[in-house]
Amino acid sequence: MLPLAGVKVVEFCQVLAGPYCGMLLADMGAEVIKVEPPEGDMMRQWPPINEGFSENFASINRNKRSVVLDLKNPAHKAAARELILSADVVLENNRPGVMDRLGLGYESFAREKPGLVYCSISAFGQSGPRSAEGGFDVTVQAMSGIMSVTGEPGGAPVKCGVPVSDTGTGLYAAFSIVSVLRRVAGGGAGAHIDASMLGCSLGMAALQTSEYFGTGRDPKKLGSAHPRNAPYQAFRASDGHFVIAAGNNKLWESVTQVVGRPDLLDDPRFKTTLSRAEHQGPLKDLLEVEFARQGVDHWLAAFEKAGVPQGRINTYSEILADPQVQHMGWVEEMELPSGVKTKTFGVPVKISGTDLRKRREPPALGASTEAVLGGEGLRKAAE
Repeated sequence: MLPLAGVKVVEFCQVLAGPYCGMLLADMGAEVIKVEPPEGDMMRQWPPINEGFSENFASINRNKRSVVLDLKNPAHKAAARELILSADVVLENNRPGVMDRLGLGYESFAREKPGLVYCSISAFGQSGPRSAEGGFDVTVQAMSGIMSVTGEPGGAPVKCGVPVSDTGTGLYAAFSIVSVLRRVAGGGAGAHIDASMLGCSLGMAALQTSEYFGTGRDPKKLGSAHPRNAPYQAFRASDGHFVIAAGNNKLWESVTQVVGRPDLLDDPRFKTTLSRAEHQGPLKDLLEVEFARQGVDHWLAAFEKAGVPQGRINTYSEILADPQVQHMGWVEEMELPSGVKTKTFGVPVKISGTDLRKRREPPALGASTEAVLGGEGLRKAAE
């Protein structure tokens, strides 16, 4: 039995934050019905396109069914309403007010279905001076402060390469939905969940906001370095870069032994974790003189033997071929609606006694419209 088996979710979402949330719920067993406009989720057009089907879209829409409804059509709108009334959860990521204008907002169901869990994902929230503004991952990374601490000191603004504002909001939304479902299961009320990308991006930045609150100073870009630990970053070896993370005095002592520089232990700049962080520029320069004598493989092996956390800076092709990834069974075979065989990264967690492998391939646009809507009235609306 999957944890969310028996939970029905109707998803009115496009692109990333909402569909990612829906996939997380589907992975745990919820029946997720993705309602798409006639032209489909715009992510269906994102490359790579493999014989007419987007692998980007496939990567976050597994285990779902697709229904096509034109919500500007009164009959289709009525069908959507019936779907919602049959569901436990509604998930939508339109701009605030859109679902209300369609007659499908939370308030129109709250009295009729008090146990409904209705989650709205937006850029800035359902109310407030910015609520009407749209946003994408890069704009929210910029506004939330993420880009102010990403990149090298003095460098141009860069975003995190992974869309953390989108996916982080999807995670917050999924957690909130499951939390309210637990309350409903105990006889409590449903709720309208307001999950904003701005708020969730700030929520994930607890270390940075606490630094500002505690010092009154804005956190700065440090490249791969850490504001409170050193050596704890990427270093250059003779043939490339690698990372070590010596976050305490014992690990620092091991670093000095590996590089053959025990004298660094007596340097007052490097006596404590805090002092090393304050002087990590000079520390990096000193260590890289030693690291330049050998290649990445040598240093990774030496630090592994010494018990110092270390890591190769992998490409995705490298890490997806790593024996640990293969052992965990995270990469799964997948078939696109076009019949093309490909692969996808599946559920990254394990739950004892539970099979979380993909159950349903990503759907072709509208593939389940007739099967899901059923009933003469709803079938006519679908037609």
